[in-house]
Amino acid sequence: MDNPVLVEVLRGETIESRHRGALAVVDADGALVASIGGVATPVFPRSAVKALQALPLVESGAADALDLSPAELALACASHNGEQVHVNAARVMLMKAGLDESALECGSHWPKRMQDVAHLHQRDESPCPLHNNCSGKHAGFLGLARTLGVPTQGYVEPEHPVQQEVRAVLEEISGVSLTQAARGTDGCSIPTYAMPLDALALAFARFGTGAGLPPLRAEAAERLYDACVETPFMVAGTERFCTGVMELFGGRVFVKTGAEGVFTAALPELGFGVALKCEDGGTRASQVMMAAVLEALLDLDEDERKGLEPWLHPRLDNWNGRAVGAVRPVAEAFAPLRALA
Repeated sequence: MDNPVLVEVLRGETIESRHRGALAVVDADGALVASIGGVATPVFPRSAVKALQALPLVESGAADALDLSPAELALACASHNGEQVHVNAARVMLMKAGLDESALECGSHWPKRMQDVAHLHQRDESPCPLHNNCSGKHAGFLGLARTLGVPTQGYVEPEHPVQQEVRAVLEEISGVSLTQAARGTDGCSIPTYAMPLDALALAFARFGTGAGLPPLRAEAAERLYDACVETPFMVAGTERFCTGVMELFGGRVFVKTGAEGVFTAALPELGFGVALKCEDGGTRASQVMMAAVLEALLDLDEDERKGLEPWLHPRLDNWNGRAVGAVRPVAEAFAPLRALA
C-alpha cells in the first residue's frame, strides 16, 4: 500500500514539499480503531519505545532499590537535549548504582541547543556520554544490571541479560515475536527491532491503560506514565515537542518521538495507543502528524487548542525572521480520526 500525503510544506501559498506517512490507532483490546497507510509494515521504532524499554527497570524492583525519583524515571524514557538538568540527573542515576559515566556505552555527542554547546566551550570542555540524548535510558539499563547482579560491561549487546529482558517486554506488550524480526543497531548502540505500527500502537494503548498487562507491569507502566507527564521537561527539554505537548495537556497525553520520523502516544482517557511514521524520516513532518492526531481525537478546550496550534501549523521564517511559509496537515487525510471523536 502506498502511504498517502499527510503533511504539506508551503512556500507562500504554493505547496513546495509533501510528506507521506502511515499511522495506526489501536485500543487496549487490540482492535484497529483507525488506520492510514501501511500500518502492518514493520518499522524501526528507535527512541519512540524508550518508555517500554524502561519497564523492566521498574517492575524488577530496581527503581525502588536505587531510590529513583520520578524525574529520574522520566529521564530513563527520554531523548533529552543534554541540558545541565538532564546531565546532572543522569550522573545521579549512575551514582545511585555505584557507577560513573565511564560505564555508559551510548557514546558522546554535543548537546542539542547552541546555548549548552557554548557553555561547554566556555569551560573548555568536550561532551561526554552524559550529554548523549539516551544517557538516562542507559543509566537505567546499568541500574537494572547492577540490581540483577549481572555484568555491566556489554549491556548494549543483544545477548546481554538486560537487553533480553527488554526484548521480552517488547514482545509481550506488543504481541509480536521479534525472533525473526529485522534487527538493527540504534544510534546509542542498543538493538532496535522492526515492528508494525499497529503492534506499536497496541503496546502504547496497554502502556497508557494497563489493560491486558500483569499487575506488576501495569503498575510499572502507570508509574512511568505518571513520571513522564508530571516531569515532561526531563523527557526532552526546551522547545521540544514531547515536553511542550505533555506540559500542555497536563497528564491527558503521553507522546514520544523516535528517530527517522517515528512517534508514539498513549491516550488513556480514550483507551487508545497511537504509532506513526513519516515515510521520509522527517521530524518536522512527524510532529505535525502527531499534532493532527491529537487535534482530531481529543476534546480540546480553548487553551489546549491555542497551545497546540504552533505544533499543528508551524510557521516557516527566513533568516530575517520574516514569515515565508508554513507546514500543515492534509485535513482530509485525518478525517477517519475525526469520525472517532
